[in-house]
Amino acid sequence: MRSFSASNARVVGHWDKTHGPVGHTSDLRRRAQPGYTGAVARDGHYIAVVGAGACEPEVARVAEEVGRLVARAGAVLVCGGLGGVMEAACRGARAEGGTTVGVLPSESRRDANRHVEVAVATGMGEARNAIVARTADAIIAVGGEFGTLSEIALALKMGKPVVGIDTWELSRQGRRTEAIARAARPEEAVALALRLAARPGA
Repeated sequence: MRSFSASNARVVGHWDKTHGPVGHTSDLRRRAQPGYTGAVARDGHYIAVVGAGACEPEVARVAEEVGRLVARAGAVLVCGGLGGVMEAACRGARAEGGTTVGVLPSESRRDANRHVEVAVATGMGEARNAIVARTADAIIAVGGEFGTLSEIALALKMGKPVVGIDTWELSRQGRRTEAIARAARPEEAVALALRLAARPGA
């Protein structure tokens, strides 16, 4: 059917009416920079990177490169905030100075991987997948298990574009559907996700 903790996490410290969510020292330093408009970009795209919470090294390398490219494009990276594909994507994005948002299933922001910049503790368990899908303008699925499949399905139900790298294949009544746009490489996946996100209604 398919091809296959947190002590360092930077979390939201308080809400500033002018600048939005503000963390601790790193965000305060950035706020002092000329031209700074907020801790989280408002006009750029939000791209979700979804995948398994534990993955093989090669899958992690792909996810990390996806994260790097998302950040280089000036987009905010959204994920489920835990390990595996999520952590690798966040690591890549932070290495490029990008913003990473982790939407956690638990009630504790401390559960976020150490590369999450803004941690959102939902306490909703797997139901938080709907928030990940709703927050993003487009979704990139890298590999993945059943949780990833749910994020793909929710995104498609919401009308959000989904790009997949070695992820689930969907069929209806025995016929394969092309609801997931396919990409062979990280650069192709990110370029496609950004292009689809820019379409009216995306």
